[in-house]
Amino acid sequence: MPNRIATTVAALAAAAIALSGCASPEVGGDHAGHGSSQAPSGAAADVAFAAAMIPHHEQAVEMADIVLAKPDLDPRVADLAERIRAAQEPEIATMRSWLEAWGAEADAHGGMDHGDDGMLTEGELAELEAADGASASTRFLEGMIAHHEGAVAMAEQELDDGEDPDALALAASIVDAQQREIDEMRALLDAL
Repeated sequence: MPNRIATTVAALAAAAIALSGCASPEVGGDHAGHGSSQAPSGAAADVAFAAAMIPHHEQAVEMADIVLAKPDLDPRVADLAERIRAAQEPEIATMRSWLEAWGAEADAHGGMDHGDDGMLTEGELAELEAADGASASTRFLEGMIAHHEGAVAMAEQELDDGEDPDALALAASIVDAQQREIDEMRALLDAL
């Protein structure tokens, strides 16, 4: 079975390359001689990173929302879920604004392959939804560790291939923050 992420990334890369050929050298005549006033170009790797990371972050927020609705959730897990949601919601908005500036679109949430990006399947999300507090804590932590590992790998790919300074800065921040949270979640799992 072909890897749908690779296919999507390739398609986005091709679209970004095609779009970059359509960019005008200047935005408006008033800016001539005053440097480039164009929006960032959104290199193919930057577009692919943002387009794939948006639905990835959206699922992390969804997982946090599911587990935070549990009445008997471990307070340490609740605190972590709230921090994940608070960090990732603004990053989603930022990446959406980049894609708009670059003339690209985010992946449809359901179009991603769940093989190597840490994304939960619909069945795994349903299991998390159905779990009680104690079991939900464990399922959330195990699922979010894999989810974060996928995000770290995606961000490291952006650091290797990306060009946009803001996208590179976000990727570095994701690697740092989510690796710390992975360590925290592993410790929490041991303590539960």
